[in-house]
Amino acid sequence: MFNKLIASACAGLALAAGCASAAQPGAQGYPDKPVRIIVAAGTASSPDSISRLLAEKLGERWHQPVVIENAPGLGGIIGTERASRATPDGYTLLVSTIGAMSVGVSIMDHLPYDPVKDFKPVTMVMAMPNLFVVHPSVPVKNLGELLTYIKQHPDKLRYGHPGIGTTPHLSAELLKQMTNIEMQGIPYKTSSQMTTDFLAGQYEVLFHNASVLLPHIKAGKATLMGITSPKRVAALPDVPTVAEAGGSLKGFAVHAWWGMYVPAGTPADIVKKISADVSAVLAQPDVTRWVEEWGGSVGGGSPDELGAYQAQETQKWHDLIEKAHIKAD
Repeated sequence: MFNKLIASACAGLALAAGCASAAQPGAQGYPDKPVRIIVAAGTASSPDSISRLLAEKLGERWHQPVVIENAPGLGGIIGTERASRATPDGYTLLVSTIGAMSVGVSIMDHLPYDPVKDFKPVTMVMAMPNLFVVHPSVPVKNLGELLTYIKQHPDKLRYGHPGIGTTPHLSAELLKQMTNIEMQGIPYKTSSQMTTDFLAGQYEVLFHNASVLLPHIKAGKATLMGITSPKRVAALPDVPTVAEAGGSLKGFAVHAWWGMYVPAGTPADIVKKISADVSAVLAQPDVTRWVEEWGGSVGGGSPDELGAYQAQETQKWHDLIEKAHIKAD
C-alpha cells in the first residue's frame, strides 16, 4: 500500500506520533445527508475513476448518496479553489492533485488558496508512476545507452509534456538535473495531442501513463526505458525502474498522486471518521486490485501521513523548480 511509502516522510517530519495512531471512528450520526466529492480533474481521468469507485463504496458504507462534482482545469487548481470555499462540515470532500497541492505553490506567483492553511488532509487516495519511453528513431535499447547518446548529441533530443508542473514535465526535468543532460521541452495543451505527435516522431522522449503507452510499446512504436516509481510495480514486474540504471539516478522517483482533503475548520472527529472509512474502502481487495491494474499504488493511512508526504513533495519540487528556474506561463 502507498501509505508504507509515505510513512518514512511522516517520520522524517517528526510526525511519527500522529502517524502511529490509527484514525478512530467518531462523529456519531455523520453523515446524515448526501456528501459531495469535488474532483479536481475531468471525467474519465484517473482521479475521476478512483473517486467514482470510492463514492459508490462510501455510499454503501454510509447509507447516504455520495455524488461526484468534476471541476477540472489548471492542473487541479480550479477544483481545489472551489473546495476551499466550501462549508467546513464534512459534507464537501476534495480529491486533488500533486500539482494543486504541492507543485503549484512553487511555479505560480499566486495561488487562489493556501494548500496547507485552507485544507485538512484526510488520506492518500492513490499514486501512479509514469513510463519513460523514446521514439524508435533513437538508436538505443536501454536507459544507459540513451544517456550516452544524449551526452554525445547535446540538446538534440526533445521531450513533450502537457503543461508546466505536470509529472511528465517534472520527470524530464528531474532526469536532466540528476544526469546533467540537456533536452528541449515541448509543451502541449492536451495529453492526446502530445501522444499523437510523439508517435509521429515530432519529438523523441516522453514520460506518460502506462495505460496510454503500453499498447504502443507492444506495437513497436515506442522503446521502453523504465518506470518512474521507486520500486517495480505489481502490474509490470518486468519493467525496470529508472533508479535501477544506477549512478546518478539512484533515488529517482516521480508519482502522480491524488489525496483527499476537506476545508480547514472541519471538525477533527469527522476528519478522523472520513479518513478511517476511506482507508477501509481502499483496503478492500477489489479496490486494491483495480488500482494495481492501472499500474498504481493504493493509498489509505492517516491525515498526518498525507500531510507529511505532501510537505515532503512540496519541498522536493520546490528545490527542483527553483534550480531550473521554472515558472508557469
